[in-house]
Amino acid sequence: AVPKAVMAAERPRSLFALSAAAVSRSMGALERDVWALPGHLLRGLLPLLSIFRLERAEGAARRAGLSTQPIWRQLWDDVMKTRPPNSENITCWRKKFLETFFSNVLHGVLDVSSDWRLSDHHFSPLLHSSPHVSQLTLCNMLQGAVELAAEHNHKVLENLAGSLHTLKFQHLLSSDQTIRHSLVSLLHRLIHHGSVSQVSMYSWPVPDTVLLVLILSMSAGFWRSGNALTYQCGLCREDKVPRQELVQERAERCRDAEREGSDGENHKGFPEAPEEADAHLNSVLSVLKSSPLRNQLCEQASSEGPCDHTSIQAGSAPRCGPGQLSCHPVLRKTRRRLKPAVGRKRRCLRRSRGPYADPEDLYDFVFTVAREDNSGLLDKTSTTEGENAENWTSSSPGSPCTGHAGCKKRGGPAGIFSLKAAHRFRSVSTLELFSIPLTGETCRTLSNLLSSWVSLENLVLSYNGLDANICCILSGLRALSRHPDCRLRVLRVSDVFSHVPCMELVRCILSAFPQLHTLSVSFDLKNQLEGNRPEGNPSCSEVEIPESCLEQLEIRFPREPLHTTFLLPVLKASKSLQQLSLDSATLPCSQELGLLLEALKECTPNLKKLSFHDVNLAEHQKEVLLLLQDPILQEITFSFCRLFESSTADFLSEIINTVKRNSSLKSLKLPGNRLGNHRLVALADIFSEDSSSSLCQLDVSSNCIKPDGLLEFTKKLEGHIQQRGGQIQFTHLRLFQNWLDQDAETSQEALRRLKAVCSVVNDSWDSSQAFADYISVM
Repeated sequence: AVPKAVMAAERPRSLFALSAAAVSRSMGALERDVWALPGHLLRGLLPLLSIFRLERAEGAARRAGLSTQPIWRQLWDDVMKTRPPNSENITCWRKKFLETFFSNVLHGVLDVSSDWRLSDHHFSPLLHSSPHVSQLTLCNMLQGAVELAAEHNHKVLENLAGSLHTLKFQHLLSSDQTIRHSLVSLLHRLIHHGSVSQVSMYSWPVPDTVLLVLILSMSAGFWRSGNALTYQCGLCREDKVPRQELVQERAERCRDAEREGSDGENHKGFPEAPEEADAHLNSVLSVLKSSPLRNQLCEQASSEGPCDHTSIQAGSAPRCGPGQLSCHPVLRKTRRRLKPAVGRKRRCLRRSRGPYADPEDLYDFVFTVAREDNSGLLDKTSTTEGENAENWTSSSPGSPCTGHAGCKKRGGPAGIFSLKAAHRFRSVSTLELFSIPLTGETCRTLSNLLSSWVSLENLVLSYNGLDANICCILSGLRALSRHPDCRLRVLRVSDVFSHVPCMELVRCILSAFPQLHTLSVSFDLKNQLEGNRPEGNPSCSEVEIPESCLEQLEIRFPREPLHTTFLLPVLKASKSLQQLSLDSATLPCSQELGLLLEALKECTPNLKKLSFHDVNLAEHQKEVLLLLQDPILQEITFSFCRLFESSTADFLSEIINTVKRNSSLKSLKLPGNRLGNHRLVALADIFSEDSSSSLCQLDVSSNCIKPDGLLEFTKKLEGHIQQRGGQIQFTHLRLFQNWLDQDAETSQEALRRLKAVCSVVNDSWDSSQAFADYISVM
């Protein structure tokens, strides 16, 4: 029986909604008995549950051999009302739903009262969905960070610390100090004391330098464990001293504060409230933002006497020249205000707060990081080596690049100093920066961070406007490569303009970092300031690259000619290369592709995947056939390569016969080559009865395929499968961006029959609108 109060409260729109909501809310007292129901009864009950009850029923459903995935999939359609991205790759709809649900509730874009299945009074949206969140995106004014750092969400943050692996920032705006304080607490808990391993930042056209460097620094593991901003972190303090000593210290501090409450000067000397720490942060950062002033002040300090910034260890003050308290007037002022209280006991308590207790260390926290060599000391040879280097492309792998303005480690507008870090926490293993302009100052800061970021395994720098500052990043990577614990294995660099030729940059990176497993270099255009710069440095082929561990190499040329002479040293040093991708290259002569194939055959015996994108192969039919009959290659991609632009019917037949005889080729991708209906139908003969092909995947996206052609291909494929007794290895067909919307009924029939044979991936592409867009830009 359904309680009348429950029925009255629901006010359902339909009888089904009434019964489902009433059943779900009436299960509290009967839950154990319900979970013991037979499988066929439990199957009918599961769709009638709220997400709170459905989550609790997972164990019972599993024991009964039932899957709740269809129910979570239907929940997505009913609640999210959007098509999930990459739906074909979603393996657990329960996790996908709860993770997206958490994010939408956090950002206020989903009202839990909109559906009775979400508004169970036992269900706390953030708390109960947080254990399923492995990826979280914070955007705009970081409202989500403020909410998660709030005291009432303490348990939510604890759950995220154990489940969250990827933290993304998107479309950030400048934030005030309160928001920044919440972000500091959040990052410290999730990264330093959590399990976040990847930090990604997207689309930040005008980044706030302080906020950007703050995120980068904390991702690299830097945090001030002693100042008031971090004073409330119990995890840090429990790691340092036993809990009983913490209690005694807090009691003594409270008694000291009571005794000295009337002493205004002493009270300022020991700021307990976060508000005071925020005020100090604002006062320091307001002056630190004036880069020329910082540089001028430090130059004056250098002329009057030496200032050893590297001596700030274990709470000690910088050793400055005679008559100087600090290299910065604001820091001198802060130091006078924060003089310790009278009494030996008080001074001991201040020292017990850990290293970097002085607020003047805040400058180091935001704008400087450690630059350590293998021995852990400051690399004092950086400037000397850089001054002697004439050009970054010819400098030794171990020396920093100083060939351009922005590469020097000292001086310059940023005023960034190298120092040894006093304390580091756990750091992330993946850093991604997409469409975030990096100035010379932030590049030098990032370079300093990279120089000792030993946990970093993946680094992606995409469209950051690096230009000449790329040498500064390379300098930090060189220093990192010398570290014995370095783990960096994946490096991806892409931008609009290339400061140097692609092959020259690849050679430079590999000569300094032979332990890389994946290297991707991608540029859209040549640097306009370079004018008639030579296509490559003649010395590239003469410099010997050490034997590398490279397994995957991707190069997107900014319409540069592909010279095998420059690529050959890289191939010779990369005996382990398994994947090679060449994009947007031009072939300077007809023999160039043949030379490349010979080099690949000679130097890369383990090459399994080869990809050409936007490379005109219309006049290289012989080389294309040689690649298709290669006994080693398992995946070949010819994407937008104009294969059939000037070919005859015989060329398609030769391709089909070559693939039929190749038993090692597993994947053939031919997007954007204008196959059309008749060529697609002909490709079905690859799977004929006399074929020895092992082809599993075929990609024919963007090939002007119409519904009738797809249906004819399907029928022909079905006939070959019947002739072979159903023995076929073909499993995946990709059909993105074809003209399948011109006859919906025929397309549905073709797709239905195809899905009985293989997995089909397509999209709802509007061909008419795409054609209109194409005409509009002609």
